[in-house]
Amino acid sequence: MKNYLKKIFSLDDKGAKDLSSASMLTVLINIILIAINIPLYFFLYDTVIPVLNNMSPHYETVLYISYSLLLFIMLIVANYFQYNACYVSAYELSSNKRISIAETLRRLPLSFFGKKDLSDVATVIMSDTTMLETAFSHFVPQMIGSIISTTIIGISLLIFNFKMGLAIFWVVPVSFFLVIATKKFQDSFGIKSKSIQLSYLDKIQECIENVADIKSNNCKESHLLVMKDRLEKFENASIKGEFVIGILVNLAQMILRLGIGTSMIAGVYLLVSGDIDILFFLFSLMLVTRVFEPLSLALVNLAGTYMSLLSVARMKELENTKIQTGRESMNNDGYDIKFSNVSFSYHTDQPVLDDISFVAKQGSITALIGPSGGGKSTALKLASRFWDIDSGSITIGGENISEIDPETLLENISIVFQDVVLFDNTVMENIRIGRKSATDEEVIEVAKKASCHDYITALPNGYNTLIGENGCNLSGGERQRLSIARALLKDAPIVLLDEATSSLDVKNEIAVQQAIANLTKNKTVVIVAHRMRTIIGADKIVLLKEGRISEIGTHKELIKQEGDYVNMIKLQMETINWQLI
Repeated sequence: MKNYLKKIFSLDDKGAKDLSSASMLTVLINIILIAINIPLYFFLYDTVIPVLNNMSPHYETVLYISYSLLLFIMLIVANYFQYNACYVSAYELSSNKRISIAETLRRLPLSFFGKKDLSDVATVIMSDTTMLETAFSHFVPQMIGSIISTTIIGISLLIFNFKMGLAIFWVVPVSFFLVIATKKFQDSFGIKSKSIQLSYLDKIQECIENVADIKSNNCKESHLLVMKDRLEKFENASIKGEFVIGILVNLAQMILRLGIGTSMIAGVYLLVSGDIDILFFLFSLMLVTRVFEPLSLALVNLAGTYMSLLSVARMKELENTKIQTGRESMNNDGYDIKFSNVSFSYHTDQPVLDDISFVAKQGSITALIGPSGGGKSTALKLASRFWDIDSGSITIGGENISEIDPETLLENISIVFQDVVLFDNTVMENIRIGRKSATDEEVIEVAKKASCHDYITALPNGYNTLIGENGCNLSGGERQRLSIARALLKDAPIVLLDEATSSLDVKNEIAVQQAIANLTKNKTVVIVAHRMRTIIGADKIVLLKEGRISEIGTHKELIKQEGDYVNMIKLQMETINWQLI
């Protein structure tokens, strides 16, 4: 059973063991609840039967009480362990499953997130794991326990009296077959409902992320109407699905309860014919009511288990997604970054980089420039192995990065991208992400180099000020400088900067550029920029146009070529002189 549960529910060894234990303990509890009636049966047998036969009754009161107390103690102990196995283990399992999924997400390439809806991923982590938790604490153990205990009791009764056992239990396979045979039908409703749910969750996320644009463009009403429409569709699909499944389950429960009627008819017939006595007849009727109650719940749990299997399938799909792997050590000779005939596309029919080759030398600054959409930021992300290239190779110090574990690779890279990501924590801790072991003095020192210190000390609590989600309490330029300070603190041999100074005024930009210049000694710096004052001092300039290298060289060399680089400068000069009329 353990291996079966492990496979079908995608569990680890401990999870499968706990689920098996919970199921077996449920079996034990169900059997004990039946066995508790046995002392009453023997008491009546030792008192009523002798009286009916004009004999003196004989009974062992101490024996009956002792037996009942023993069963009662066993029931308490079994319930205690079953609770831990069912509920405590289920909570632990769902927690571990969330961590496992998060660990998988951490090791997935960014290409996955470009193709996968983020609301879908969030639903897997939160909603689907919660469904799994409910299944393991309420559905599966009780269902398995009821089926196994009923099978044991049914076989025992069939051996003891085949006719009576058949009259009671013939409805069990019929009712379960009705629910099992309609699994595909139930799954179709579940899949449709989940699809509509994801649709409206996606819309809610879109509205929250773009609330400023929605308000500024007076689009609130139209967005709310779309959300309302999708929510109503989800509500209708859920009601319809639950209604249809409810009909199937209730029909199966009705068939199950036919067993009560057939057991009474068969019991009366067998009693009249002398095949059973009155006590066995009464005990059989008592057994029917006790056995059919958990079986009725098992039918509901079976339908619930089918729904949980849909969530399991979604989690399996995520966990089975190919992750980025590689060696956990590097044997590189220096930190030159070399692109050799690199091609890459986010979508197969839309190449972003096409056969590009250049070298970013250690101890120098390499600037990637060109029109928007030319592949500059993509080149930085490929060098960080956020995506894997389609063809060619990227090496660092002669080591092919596709063979290196991404986390090992990123230990050697400090990154400042255009889209700054900060956390709802203090300024100090947001900078310290660059190097967790850094002292407060080291954090303050890099903050000064990144032109952060003055505005940080002006905050209510200085470096201990909470900055809100993604630094919402800071301006765009302040957030960007924090990100630069973080990269400076990491002090990695490779520094990648994507429009790192785009949100800075001239004064702060000069200060940050000076800090970046201090990093270039024995380090590899690759910078994406548009402003000429950022580009002009680079040791090498690579101009990317429509995914290919248009020009490459120093500022002076490219000026002499009088090509795309010179045209870019002319356009920038025109924008400087532009004014409102």
